[in-house]
Amino acid sequence: MLVPGAPGPASTAHFVLRTALAFALTWLNPFFAVYACVGYFDAVHLLPRRLSHPGLLVVAVTMAGSQSGGLPPASPVQWLVFGGLFALNACLVVGFSHLAVKDAEKAAERAATIAELGRANNRLEQALAENAALQAQLLLQAREAGVADERRRLAAEIHDTIAQGLTGVVTQLQAASAAPDRDRAETHLRRAADLARHSLGEARRSVRNLSPVALEHDALPDALRKTVEEWAERTGVDTRFTVTGTEAPLHDEVAATLLRIAQEALSNTARHSGAARAGVTLSYMGDEITLDVRDDGRGFDPLARPERDGDGGGFGLDGMRARAERLTGTVTVETAPGEGTAVSARVPLATP
Repeated sequence: MLVPGAPGPASTAHFVLRTALAFALTWLNPFFAVYACVGYFDAVHLLPRRLSHPGLLVVAVTMAGSQSGGLPPASPVQWLVFGGLFALNACLVVGFSHLAVKDAEKAAERAATIAELGRANNRLEQALAENAALQAQLLLQAREAGVADERRRLAAEIHDTIAQGLTGVVTQLQAASAAPDRDRAETHLRRAADLARHSLGEARRSVRNLSPVALEHDALPDALRKTVEEWAERTGVDTRFTVTGTEAPLHDEVAATLLRIAQEALSNTARHSGAARAGVTLSYMGDEITLDVRDDGRGFDPLARPERDGDGGGFGLDGMRARAERLTGTVTVETAPGEGTAVSARVPLATP
């Protein structure tokens, strides 16, 4: 079976027999060259590549003989004409066959390019599908991380407001019950009532995710000063508050974070240190702001695992670090048994 574009022994034999028959018929009568010229069109398809040009030249001989008046040429002039026509036919068929081969090669290249583009398109579609799946996975992870972060924030808010407030209320009630006279007991009861109201306001604002009450009308330095003074009066610890550097307006989140860290550090001092003196320093240091809370209490082993008792002990340091990390800041603790404690929080100085 003859298949164009797939030359083999059968197609070669077919071309040879047909060309020989066309040559013989043209020898008998030049008009049979009409049959011989078919060889120009399918020699490239029927013959292997190395035989296509010789086959075309054989067809050119037959066509030149017909065009010069028949085969064999009868006179020198006819031989001359035959030679010229053969050269013309040979040049034309070889040139056209070369162009046909180049066109076929270009067509094959285009087909290969189209096939490669198709494969690339399939790979791109697969990559897009994988990216979509990865994006969905990342969104899910981000949503889960956001939920976990919000839970930690709410836990810290509850610990810094309700837990601390209730601890202060319990302390004042215990002091009232142990007071030697009625006036001192009433003083402790008033402080307990004030702490309860203050904690209630903080809890409500925490639920609404607003700034602490202390920052509603005051900037951070004034709010910290009042917080330190109230804490010192309530605990009886000699406490000093200092501001260094040039004060600058702060973003609400930065101010709230530093105030919460200060409140937690002071609460830990009151509950665990047994300190007689404490100091709170707020330092504006160019592109960052630092809060230091120090005491001369009993200190502790920073390598020991903190115990989380029913009062929430041990949660404070984790909460302070989590708050600072949300602002790309840090909290460091320097302490040792019998040498007091120093808590230092550093956060970028983000302005409103």
